[in-house]
Amino acid sequence: MTVRPDGALLVVGDVVTDVIARHRRPLAAGTDTAASIRRLPGGAGANVACWAAWAGHGNVRLLGRVGADAADWHERELTACGVRPLLVVDPSTPTGTVICLVDAGDSAERTFLTDSGASLRIGPGDWSDALLDGVARLHLSGYLLFAEPSRALVSVALAAARARGVPVSLDPASAGFLAGLGVDRFLGLVDGVDVLLPSRDEACLLTGLPDAADAAAKLSRHVPLVISKQGAEGALVARAGAVCARVPAVPASPRDSTGAGDAFTGAFLAALLAGATPEEAAASGCRAGATAVGRVGGRPPRAVG
Repeated sequence: MTVRPDGALLVVGDVVTDVIARHRRPLAAGTDTAASIRRLPGGAGANVACWAAWAGHGNVRLLGRVGADAADWHERELTACGVRPLLVVDPSTPTGTVICLVDAGDSAERTFLTDSGASLRIGPGDWSDALLDGVARLHLSGYLLFAEPSRALVSVALAAARARGVPVSLDPASAGFLAGLGVDRFLGLVDGVDVLLPSRDEACLLTGLPDAADAAAKLSRHVPLVISKQGAEGALVARAGAVCARVPAVPASPRDSTGAGDAFTGAFLAALLAGATPEEAAASGCRAGATAVGRVGGRPPRAVG
């Protein structure tokens, strides 16, 4: 399968509005907890697209579904990041919203309250095989697997990509939602994907194995290439049932871990499309992840000037 480095990256996934609340003290039930609160553009699919453009890929497209309430804002924000937005405006459902509760201590760990809104109403009717014209790689957000219309879209998009010889990657997206979907069902839905990019928790959940390396190795018997994101411990590269590389993390001073995995994925895909090996691309992903955790929100820094 030949990938053209000048070809487009098409990302299909969620576009949501993030409300990020960073609190320094533990949440106090039944009363107030002081926090710094910001409204920012987000969504795993949209974040991946923006980080791929930030990492240097000059032709990134994003297919997503938003409500009329915030469509113009999200389109402007994506365009400003160098992404070509292909947004479907839902006439009846508002844009998804995620409340991100971020511990502003050393870990910058986050907890999400998710209202997917219009993002998971995307379906086969929003797809056209012409979207693959000029596309060198298709990336699917795992959030698409957690609702019936978007699951149907995944099936249609995978079939279209397979017919054209376009490689497909997928990020499982959420250990919590994966548990509800079920492991066997997930593995069936991703049949045909050539690169899987799970977090450590997602890989362990999908395999039932507590060891991160064992989990990545086992997953690579189902998907040809597995890149398991390990946070502060870097990344694992697995093929054909074995871990073949351990990529170290880049030191960082965490402020907010929201979108760090998306940053890794976007930079990884940009490097892969530029001709890097999976190990080299994972190192690019680690560098982007380190940049992401030093910022508030899930999007990359904008170019100055």
